[in-house]
Amino acid sequence: MLQPTPMPYGEWKSPITSEMVAEGAIRLGQVLLDGDDIYWIESRPSEKGRSVLVNSKDNNITPAPLNLRTKVHEYGGAACAIKQKQIYFSNFKDQGIYRMKKGQEATLFYHNEGMRYADFVLSDAYLFCVREDHSGKEVINSLVAIDLKTKKERVIASGHDFYASPKLHPNGNELAFLSWDHPQMPWDGCELWTAKIKEDGTLGMTKKIAGGTSESIYQPEYAPDGLLYFISDKTGFWNLYRKIDDHIEALYLMEAEFGLPQWIFGRSRYGFIPKDRGYDIACIYTVKGIDFLAILDPDTRAFNTLDLPFISFDDLRVHPNFLVFKGASPIHSTSVIKLDLKTGEYEILKEGFPLPCDKGYISKPELIEYGTENKLTAFAFYYPPTNRDFCGKEGDLPPLIVKSHGGPSGNTTASLSMEVQFWTSRGFALLDVNYGGSTGYGRKYRERLKDTWGITDVDDCANGALFLANKGLADPTRLAIRGGSAGGYTTLAALTFRDVFKAGASYYGVSELESMANDTHKFESRYLDGLIGPYPEKKEIYEERSPLNFLNQLTSPVIFFQGGEDKVVPKDQAEKMVAALKEKDIPVSYLFFEEEGHGFRAGKNIKAALEAEYYFYSKIFHFSPADKLTKIPIDNL
Repeated sequence: MLQPTPMPYGEWKSPITSEMVAEGAIRLGQVLLDGDDIYWIESRPSEKGRSVLVNSKDNNITPAPLNLRTKVHEYGGAACAIKQKQIYFSNFKDQGIYRMKKGQEATLFYHNEGMRYADFVLSDAYLFCVREDHSGKEVINSLVAIDLKTKKERVIASGHDFYASPKLHPNGNELAFLSWDHPQMPWDGCELWTAKIKEDGTLGMTKKIAGGTSESIYQPEYAPDGLLYFISDKTGFWNLYRKIDDHIEALYLMEAEFGLPQWIFGRSRYGFIPKDRGYDIACIYTVKGIDFLAILDPDTRAFNTLDLPFISFDDLRVHPNFLVFKGASPIHSTSVIKLDLKTGEYEILKEGFPLPCDKGYISKPELIEYGTENKLTAFAFYYPPTNRDFCGKEGDLPPLIVKSHGGPSGNTTASLSMEVQFWTSRGFALLDVNYGGSTGYGRKYRERLKDTWGITDVDDCANGALFLANKGLADPTRLAIRGGSAGGYTTLAALTFRDVFKAGASYYGVSELESMANDTHKFESRYLDGLIGPYPEKKEIYEERSPLNFLNQLTSPVIFFQGGEDKVVPKDQAEKMVAALKEKDIPVSYLFFEEEGHGFRAGKNIKAALEAEYYFYSKIFHFSPADKLTKIPIDNL
């Protein structure tokens, strides 16, 4: 076996190309079941991010230019429903609801100018869904029922700021749903309601079942016997409960997360497996950022975690004979997987990106725990530089990229990311941080970020970098931080308010918090109340934590990436920062993609951004990449 060649870190030649990261990385979205038929939505960078409905047997269902995406809450999700081969979905361009039968052409079923629709549920007579009304000065959210025959639309629940998760009773005469009001986000607190469905599709008197301003409810579901199940975090962890008569019963209390922050609609973490007498529950739970899949008997409380090679699960759908879910592992990108309940064998129906190279080029993640401020512990996944052909030169230490995820109540997993491997296979170490505020560790950990955004997240990222540098695993003079959206804010705040990182990359990140409080979409318009404080009452704190206001403290080079159609973080957030850095004579670069929104979807743009970031680091950290990279303008270099 050949010995690896010593080579400066950052200069290793890698088979993992930017094209592989960009064009091949199909994003797998909503998974659906209709009888024995399995469907999923996939977003294709090669088609400018167009989202396509796919059947496991017949491949494409929806031809171009149809694009299955909804703009509700801007983040969307649950853009499609299928029942007895009838498919209803939201089309991105006009936000109309389209209808098609499998094997036939799609036709416009319903369109109401200024309205957006998501989270569809089909009964025999009605399409129930969340509606977001953009026709007036104020955005109004409600639940509606659309008659499948007459196409008449009726508002069936209104008055709350937000609605989600309409679920139909097996006999079709009752609806469950969630609601919440500003300033809560759904993971802070929301309420579960039920109501009888009248003949005209409207609802009778609603009854509150659970939830409140400090209790988050997730994924209500009716079981085959009509009992209502749901997930609540009232103990400090999202656990499973059910309603029996007027009694709420905990099913299996664990220090584990069965739920998720509801950034997008329709994600499923459990479902019911019918058996001769009653049913079992297939469920996903998370412990310290690692997911598991288990089978729970709700009567005996027998709980069996399945032995599977995946560490990330999502969008679980249940059939009497099999489970379908999205799963991933350190060597499998997110895939649609079918698990046979009798044999225990699984089949990968669709892999987002098949492993394109020998495993010798793949860095294996290590879960690390390290000390951070206030004598607390933070969590991250550490990826060492890995390439079977190369090693670092004696005495050298690798540059480190600290990755700050978006959300900020989201989380990162240890599943295969070709973007991560792009860096590690070239000689970078990478630390993917689940800073305080991340999900997967319980409500107390999630609430560490309450009133401390721009402090706790920054400290945890900085302390993670120092932890690796002190262990001799990273070069303390070549520490970089990168992130998108909320992670972009953490990136800019870390570069401004801490003296740890020597370079950074901000993807559509926030630089000035007051603008975010005044100029963002409805779903997140009060999000900062919980992360920083109510505005304008806490105006001075918004000013104190805005990197744009403290450029005298920023001395590290930064590269910015921004989309022209971003409605979450407006482009002036990046452009003000870029202009200020230019004036201050700090190296800065700016790439603007006119047609992109909040999160890049077009393969050519993902590729261009990744290569530009690599080029930027090479100039700042003084190494010569093996790749042929397009030069980008870097001011003040």
